[in-house]
Amino acid sequence: MKLFENLIQEKGLMSDVIRFVTDKQLKRKDLWAKFNEPFTTHEDCKVENWNGEDFGMQLRWRGEYFGKQMRGAALVYAYTRDEELYEIMTDSVKDLLTRQDELGRFSTYDVDLEFDGWDMWCRKYVLVGMLYYYEVCKDEALKKQIVEACCKHLDYIVAKIGPNEGQKRITKTSPWWGCVNSCTILEPTVEMYKRTGDKKYLAFAEYIISEGGSSDCNLVELALQDEIAPYQYPVTKAYEMMSFYEGLVAYYEATGEKKYLEATCRFIEKVAKTDITIIGCSGCTHELFDNSAVMQTEYHENIMQETCVTVTWMRVLRRLYDLTGDPKYIDRFEISGYNALYGSLNTENNEQLNMWEKKYYEAMAFDSYSPLYMNTRGRGIGGQLLFASGGYYGCCLAIGACGVALMPLTALVQRDDGVYVNLLFNGQAAVKDDDGNDVILRMETNYPASGNAKITVECAKESRLTLKIRKPEWCEKMTVNGVNVEESGYYTLQGTYANGASIDVQMEMALKAHYLNGKIAFTYGVLALGSDEQKSDRELQKALAIGEKISYQLVEAQEGEIVRIVCDLDDGDKLLLADYQSCGKKWLSDKPLMTAWFNLVK
Repeated sequence: MKLFENLIQEKGLMSDVIRFVTDKQLKRKDLWAKFNEPFTTHEDCKVENWNGEDFGMQLRWRGEYFGKQMRGAALVYAYTRDEELYEIMTDSVKDLLTRQDELGRFSTYDVDLEFDGWDMWCRKYVLVGMLYYYEVCKDEALKKQIVEACCKHLDYIVAKIGPNEGQKRITKTSPWWGCVNSCTILEPTVEMYKRTGDKKYLAFAEYIISEGGSSDCNLVELALQDEIAPYQYPVTKAYEMMSFYEGLVAYYEATGEKKYLEATCRFIEKVAKTDITIIGCSGCTHELFDNSAVMQTEYHENIMQETCVTVTWMRVLRRLYDLTGDPKYIDRFEISGYNALYGSLNTENNEQLNMWEKKYYEAMAFDSYSPLYMNTRGRGIGGQLLFASGGYYGCCLAIGACGVALMPLTALVQRDDGVYVNLLFNGQAAVKDDDGNDVILRMETNYPASGNAKITVECAKESRLTLKIRKPEWCEKMTVNGVNVEESGYYTLQGTYANGASIDVQMEMALKAHYLNGKIAFTYGVLALGSDEQKSDRELQKALAIGEKISYQLVEAQEGEIVRIVCDLDDGDKLLLADYQSCGKKWLSDKPLMTAWFNLVK
């Protein structure tokens, strides 16, 4: 686990998004109180009643909400240093600490029903939330209390789960997805070992790995064999599988055993090839790996492209980038952030649909599912559960803040060999030059609407600085101070800069057409494009008559849009396109239809 230095102060799109999520969601004290209640009421293993219908006893996952949102909030705070948010987080942590039972458990399940359903998954997220908060906590006494409580919590699990007589195997702790959900406790278990040095936690991590991460297959061996794609594995639940592989990365960090990093890298490459769509998400069949790279052009009646999958993909990519420095992970990360993640923001404050009750609930900050072909947003609240005391929440709502925080926290990274500009941003960054002196980098850009940026160096005296600027994979032509950058990856500037010296970056953007399965989609720079019935008078289903060379014009973007483009079609018609993330946001209107893939004239 790693929190990032607050290097940049962004004054554009990324900060606008963080402000929206912070105000709409993270500062709501009532929500934080709801997250903690189930650890006392144990309502995740009670009889459920939906709209008057008795569903009997259900084993649910309310216990995940605290940890998922606390991780996101801690990352947001690491970026914003918002003290009001910090106090709200602190109050929630202190409250949860009072709910630890006499056995040391933080569980939303009764003892006689524990280690079934989503119990291990929820216990995992308690550790995740507490450990992320620990990294920003300023109270040493509270930090000590957190570690002690987490140790008691994990010690109970280690005593009960394992291969020995009287213990329950971890691959028998859930009826869902081959117990991959339970096995994702690997990551915070390793982080507890890193934090405490207690070797029983490392031994427990090794036990989980020895079980292969699933009762249905050995996820480690399948990835190392590298013969089939993840959608062909016996278990295909995208979010949980990626979370398990992130645990393997954590184990590599703790032990240096390279095969676990290699397994994760091979898995990620397979996912990137077979299951990532034009918006940077996966799963056209619910939240499952399903060869989405091919399936993405088809109409899907059911939910697809889940926000939990988007954020987890971004998390694993960022972690692999930290270890390898390979810019391909940032290329993929950026696509997911600007398209799938930002597209999931409920910026229109629409009420949201309960898929089971077919009833609309209070608007929250995130939508759960992202359509790609002739469908609508707002199709359901992922992982939605009601609280016994009233109100509701869901899995994608809880995880979204993590993703939006990772965007500015990844935009600029200080590494031992220089300052890496991963994403162009509008604002300033406090960095160290090659001699360890303080330098401010001030950047002016409207990226991703255009690829132009001016970076100004502010320093007390001449500064030796190594600056590495990423040329994205999508960019065919880039210049830095007029010098043409030939290869994708990082272009290194190494020199001495006086106060006020500037660096000019130009990334050429162009409309690109992508053809698949007899359909067409468009990108402009990093942005996937789309259209919706609100924006366009042209019927979305009408097939496009379009040649190899597409004539188009950039026109003024409307409120909520990043770019707006009008294409000239071969039959004299016009096609209006806008950035995907802005399309379909008015899903309660009488014209909610949107699409990223368009039909072609045959």
